[in-house]
Amino acid sequence: MTPKLVLASSSPFRRMLMENAGLAFEAHAAHIDERAIEEPLEKSGATPDQVALVLAEAKADEVSGRFGGALVIGSDQTMSLGAQVFHKPKDMSDAANHLSMLGGRTHRLNSAIAIVRDGEVLWQHVAHAELKMRPLTDDFIARHLKRVGPKALASVGAYQLEGEGIQLFEKIDGDYFTILGLPMLPLLAKLRELDAIDG
Repeated sequence: MTPKLVLASSSPFRRMLMENAGLAFEAHAAHIDERAIEEPLEKSGATPDQVALVLAEAKADEVSGRFGGALVIGSDQTMSLGAQVFHKPKDMSDAANHLSMLGGRTHRLNSAIAIVRDGEVLWQHVAHAELKMRPLTDDFIARHLKRVGPKALASVGAYQLEGEGIQLFEKIDGDYFTILGLPMLPLLAKLRELDAIDG
């Protein structure tokens, strides 16, 4: 019998990616305190990849406790500029600071994914995308944030590539799925290997 698939996320983008791929699944948000998990990791010098993986596993593990036998998919994404890890902007001023720091530089999105069944991690993976922002003036940043409004606070980089945020960039290396936070190609390959989807 094909195992039940559960996405441990409330993200509409991750849900859309799985729906578009034709997967039959349920989506349930994980009840974890992400900042409480992140802070000690960052203090101990964990890499952005490690932070994303621990959070992806924590989400999948929490939801797997509610769905016995199901393959639970957890994912998380961190954003790094060199050694610095970014978090979602707290307000519009914080969003402006993010964009000001990122302007003219290349940052990295680290998208981690984990599959957990009954509390056991069956698989984990991290995919990367490198994004080079064009140089931005403070005036442009202010106008841009006024146009996009509070949506800028919904993402760690204060931009949405699927919307007006695409105007901020001059070069992107990495696939669309990794950028949206759910590396679909390695996930689908693993689900076929686990006989969870038609192969």
